[in-house]
Amino acid sequence: MSASTPLLLHASAVAINGEGVLFSGTSGSGKSDLALRLIDRGAVLISDDGVWVDAEGPLAILRTAPNIAGMIEMRGVGILKMPFADGVPLRLAVILDAKPERLPTPDTTKIAGHDVPCLKLSAFEASAPLKVEQAVRAATESQAA
Repeated sequence: MSASTPLLLHASAVAINGEGVLFSGTSGSGKSDLALRLIDRGAVLISDDGVWVDAEGPLAILRTAPNIAGMIEMRGVGILKMPFADGVPLRLAVILDAKPERLPTPDTTKIAGHDVPCLKLSAFEASAPLKVEQAVRAATESQAA
């Protein structure tokens, strides 16, 4: 894919074992909340509330927004500073506004010209972090095959 202008998305993103996960949804849908719960389980923040996506090579690349690098909102507490990663390959898109299916068929969404595996879920379910971890593992394995 040829070089293109990076795309700024109203989203949050974390890296799980070096694999990028992008959370999209309206304000209050749980993007930051789910990111924080995954960070508590070992993920690393990429960016909160604004994520740059570069369409480099075979995978889109997630980049932190420089003006908010290392910052994440904890609703009811405020803005927290923490370590962050930059330049992480996008492996999974998580859509938080859609109603999750009980037994979904594999789906993709187009981001920065790339077809990206996607998962629809409710961010506030207790099992949401585990679902994301399992889905990114499966997406990474299927993209490697």
